[in-house]
Amino acid sequence: MVTLKMHKAVLIKKYFEEKKFVESNIQSFNNLIEKGLQEVIEENKEAEPTIIPHNIEKFKIRFGRITVGKPEITEADGSKRNIYPMEARLRKISYSAPIFLEISTYVNDVQRENFVAEIGKMPIMLRSKFCHLHGLNKEDQIKHGEDPTDPGGYFIINGTEKLIVTVEDLAGNNFMVEDNPSGPTGRYFASRGSYKIPHTFERKKDGIYYMTFTRVKNMPMVVVLKALGLVKDEEIMKAISTEKNYEEVILNLFEFVEIKSQEDAIDYIAKRVGVAQPKEIRIERTKEILNKYLLPNVGVEPSAMRAKALNLSKMLKKFIDVSNGLRSTDDKDHYMNKRLRMSGDLLIDLFRVNFKILVGDILYNFQRIIKRGKLPSIRVIIRGKLLTSRLYSAMATGEWVGGRQGISQRMSRTNYLDMISHLQRVASPLSTSQENFDARALHCTHVGRLCPIETPEGTNIGLRKNLAMLCSISQNSDENEIIKKIRTLGLQEVH
Repeated sequence: MVTLKMHKAVLIKKYFEEKKFVESNIQSFNNLIEKGLQEVIEENKEAEPTIIPHNIEKFKIRFGRITVGKPEITEADGSKRNIYPMEARLRKISYSAPIFLEISTYVNDVQRENFVAEIGKMPIMLRSKFCHLHGLNKEDQIKHGEDPTDPGGYFIINGTEKLIVTVEDLAGNNFMVEDNPSGPTGRYFASRGSYKIPHTFERKKDGIYYMTFTRVKNMPMVVVLKALGLVKDEEIMKAISTEKNYEEVILNLFEFVEIKSQEDAIDYIAKRVGVAQPKEIRIERTKEILNKYLLPNVGVEPSAMRAKALNLSKMLKKFIDVSNGLRSTDDKDHYMNKRLRMSGDLLIDLFRVNFKILVGDILYNFQRIIKRGKLPSIRVIIRGKLLTSRLYSAMATGEWVGGRQGISQRMSRTNYLDMISHLQRVASPLSTSQENFDARALHCTHVGRLCPIETPEGTNIGLRKNLAMLCSISQNSDENEIIKKIRTLGLQEVH
């Protein structure tokens, strides 16, 4: 027994020699700087002003590579130098680094300008790769006024230590069927970039399967499948299942047998949605809705329609199986169906929204000068303080994009354990005023992931949790890389 205890002590000591409590959070922030910011730039690669000079046919602004420097300070005389966290705390300033973006302008597809500009400042997480303390030994840390046992994983905004609380969320792109008093309901959150679009599936008393997404409410699923290109009844049956026990699908097909072509199905959806325009425009607008807002994670190009139809068919098969008792309903409190959104994921949401505002501001200033009869340089009209002030404001107040509050909090420094506890906190987005008994209860999948004891009394019980001490969180993987690897193992696409 004594030797077993000794072995445990050695293992735990070894674990903490290599890893920190906040290791996963620091990795998440590193991923944001190394990959996440560039992904946002790729989403908003080009900007075209609507007002351009009369003698120019086309004007484009393109955004290229984005990089983040090391934390620095600009003094009153304009000189720049490196800054360490302790100086930021004492002088009540932010510990942040400049963001540099490559910008080029094209007049009639010929490059006019190409330069690298500072577009703002990014708050830097202590002990991350981009912090000056990264890789320093104990003596050097003490020399800079830092505590070598401090784990990092937080930010300094206007001299105040702020941390970003990990948010627990339902996994995106995961089809789940839940039990409701009116019958099973299918839910799917299609997430791609800034989109997170809820899709709902249900079966009404008439035996018809309906789905709802964005503006399209209670649309028969057979019609949606036909609008996506599965026009023949035989194709729809094969896509759902090759088994013979799906008679209810035949009822659905029989109900909409008069819809013979893809165009008829799209027009049916357009009329139900209420697009009151001539037929050609009506069909085009409905196609746009189907491309952009129906399963955007599969693709937003017209070529992805067939893949969307096949995915919907598999979801319908699962929904029918659950309705008929052949499969059990999904447990949304199972941790397999949850994702933890850490500092990197939450900051990327903030950066995405504010970068779009910066691009809008550049276009507005450009067009304002064009109206005066001049062609300005983009370098002059970039307001670097716009992005900086908006990032600082969200970090200082805790008000995040999407109306969420309390995401950024002042770090509790009552004692060392209290600080570690605060850095390990996990918050649920559910309302504290509602019962939500199942969400508050301990689940068997929390073992080794979440602490079963540390949760507050009162309305927050079970909604505010803490990570287990030895818990480490895997980071998001690139889907395309995973698909490439699976293809080498023999994966074949269904056409």
